[in-house]
Amino acid sequence: MVPMDQVPGPHATWTFLTNHARVLVQISRDPGMRVRDIAVRCLLTERAVQRIIADLEQGGYLAHTRVGRTNLYEVTATSPLRHPADAGPKVADLLALLISHHAGQSGSPNGDGAPPAPLPLPPRDAL
Repeated sequence: MVPMDQVPGPHATWTFLTNHARVLVQISRDPGMRVRDIAVRCLLTERAVQRIIADLEQGGYLAHTRVGRTNLYEVTATSPLRHPADAGPKVADLLALLISHHAGQSGSPNGDGAPPAPLPLPPRDAL
């Protein structure tokens, strides 16, 4: 993963996906993922991920259940996208698009439709 300040090109200051979308994709891939791991994969701080999760829960896009010391998240896939210009598609449609793209890159080699493996995390000493 390349930090945004190292992305080449004139448009390195903006991206197509929001951090909220990135966090939601990671949670949909692994509903039991730790905030720390989400932060690493999304190139965000843990505090930023906590704020995003709170936003998503407050907006009705996400819920969590405490299981021991772990949070188990549930995405409300039937929720509409937030912006009026995006009316029509649901969260499930967006996630299907983003996750299927990832599956096309690193899906199961025999094409059996198995979900893709999560992205590898950097070694702990690199954090």
